[in-house]
Amino acid sequence: MPWLHYLAYFFGGAFLANAIPHSVSGLMGRAFQTPFAKPPGEGLSSSITNVWWGFFNLVVGYLLICHVGDFELRSVGDAAAAGLGALLLALMLAHRFGRFNGGNL
Repeated sequence: MPWLHYLAYFFGGAFLANAIPHSVSGLMGRAFQTPFAKPPGEGLSSSITNVWWGFFNLVVGYLLICHVGDFELRSVGDAAAAGLGALLLALMLAHRFGRFNGGNL
């Protein structure tokens, strides 16, 4: 069953990475894309919505990493699974949202 733990850590890392832009945008009082905007993922949501969405992502990431299996930060496999999830989601979101925010040069 350890592969299921790695899968949980992978998605936990992805959720934690997704928490960052939403939380930061919300804390700065800026609108940012969320799944709740119109159109979903393209329109802007309020800073309050982004704080809630960022917090939700943080909680899910925490639950997947800290409450599935026995995550050990010093374990290369555990850290690599979480890090790979965070990296892949970050790259995907940078490409997706770069067209809205001037990042795709």
